[in-house]
Amino acid sequence: MEEQSEMVGRAFVDHYYNLFDNDRSSIGTLYQPSSMLSFEGQKLQGSEDISAKLNALPFGQCRHAISTIDSQPSSFSGGIIVFVSGSIQLLGEDYPLRFSQMFHLIPTMEGSFFVQNDIFRLNYG
Repeated sequence: MEEQSEMVGRAFVDHYYNLFDNDRSSIGTLYQPSSMLSFEGQKLQGSEDISAKLNALPFGQCRHAISTIDSQPSSFSGGIIVFVSGSIQLLGEDYPLRFSQMFHLIPTMEGSFFVQNDIFRLNYG
């Protein structure tokens, strides 16, 4: 079971940050009406509000570089907790910003996953 959560976690991370960096307007498809996002302390609920927040960030192009991915099965049947650390390079900036992000993935009836919980923080210092 642990090997499957690692494979799913890695595949999800690749897909999520590819969408974020290249087609951010589509990122809302990964969330549901019950989904929750904490972004630098701001709490949002629902795919529409989450998508609006992520698409309204004050930068256009960016590039994520992932340093670590840790995944574990969650107590929700088939759910997976994914913790990511890495850096984000913003267009026109000299230095990347370090970040940490946690996702709680829930299986769908169709055999894929959606993001139930998403917590994002920049790492300062």
